[in-house]
Amino acid sequence: MVDPPGEPQGKRKLHPLPRGLVELYGLLAVLFVLVPEWMAGGALLGLPGASAGDPMPVRASAWRRVPELRLASLSLAELRHTARRLRLWGYAGARREQLNARVLRRLKRTKHWERWLPPEL
Repeated sequence: MVDPPGEPQGKRKLHPLPRGLVELYGLLAVLFVLVPEWMAGGALLGLPGASAGDPMPVRASAWRRVPELRLASLSLAELRHTARRLRLWGYAGARREQLNARVLRRLKRTKHWERWLPPEL
C-alpha cells in the first residue's frame, strides 16, 4: 500500500489539546449535565408525595368494572389460562392482541364476566 504524498513515513502524531481547553470542557460538562440533574432532583423532592415509601394509589373502580382494563392488567400466562377456561381454540399460539380481542368478545357474551377472570390482587 502506498502512503499518500506529503505524509512522513512512520506513525502519525496527534497534537495534544492545551490543558486549559481540557479543563474548560470539564467545567462545561459539569454545568450542562450534572447541575441540571442536581436541580431536577431537588425539585422532585419538593413535590408532595415524592418521599420514599408512599404506597401506590388505590386502583380506581373502573379497573374492577371494565373488562378491557382487567384484561390489560393480566399477564400473558393469565390471559392464556383465561382463554383455556373459556374454551377458546388456538389460544396457545395467538398473539396478545388477538387473544385479548377473542377473550373480550367471549366475555361480553357472558352474563357474569367477572367470574371468568382471575381475582384481583
